[in-house]
Amino acid sequence: MQNHVILQTTTHRPYPLERGPWLIRQSWHELLFIHWPLMPEQIRAKVPEPLEIDMYGAETWIGIVPFRMSRVRPHLLPSFPPLSNFPELNVRVYVTYQGRPGVYFFSLEAGNPIAVQIARTAFHLPYMNAQMECKQDQGEIHYYSRRTHKGEPPAEFVARYRPIAPIDYAEIGSLASWFTERYCLYSTAGTHLYRAEIHHIQWPLQKAALEITTNTMAIAHGIQLPATQPQLHYSERQDVLVWPPHRLL
Repeated sequence: MQNHVILQTTTHRPYPLERGPWLIRQSWHELLFIHWPLMPEQIRAKVPEPLEIDMYGAETWIGIVPFRMSRVRPHLLPSFPPLSNFPELNVRVYVTYQGRPGVYFFSLEAGNPIAVQIARTAFHLPYMNAQMECKQDQGEIHYYSRRTHKGEPPAEFVARYRPIAPIDYAEIGSLASWFTERYCLYSTAGTHLYRAEIHHIQWPLQKAALEITTNTMAIAHGIQLPATQPQLHYSERQDVLVWPPHRLL
């Protein structure tokens, strides 16, 4: 999707688009939102205190999100396939700060060491090196990730997933919308808090089937997932614009 179309499509956003030029464009492919409910006290000590745990009813949620990146590039520069295309896997929870809902990441694995270093430096995000593979076979995505980042606890995710229903769009106020329609991310460096704004069209979502072989992503952060079936939402592609982070504290 062309940048001007993305920038002109804003009626779905909960607050106005960020001013100033975006910094990075990227495309996300074969993405699966996998969510489990948690009580807020399970993660409170793991989230920096200026951030409030966001709730949907009486619960909060943790997400594990595998996908594939492509065409990652800075503003005004072309993408470079050896550096711009790679798998990514994140572990995320949902927070607010001064009334603005966003995402806080416990970890982000990437199969590109250069991208890991840039993101850790420029966005203060806990990106980690991993050995990763994401491939399709007859409409099913086979996903593998094993953390290799020095000094970090081991974590592994092995799964197969596929969409099983037509594309739909989440209604405002629904749980699916609460998961997906978030337009900023929060990060920290020392005692400082940062926020980076993002923008994309409304998520085109599909119901999905999932078979997990190995998943130690949450337990690597000391979080025990409940023994319940997760909520699943698949998206074939999303084009995303990212603005530079701003220091809040």
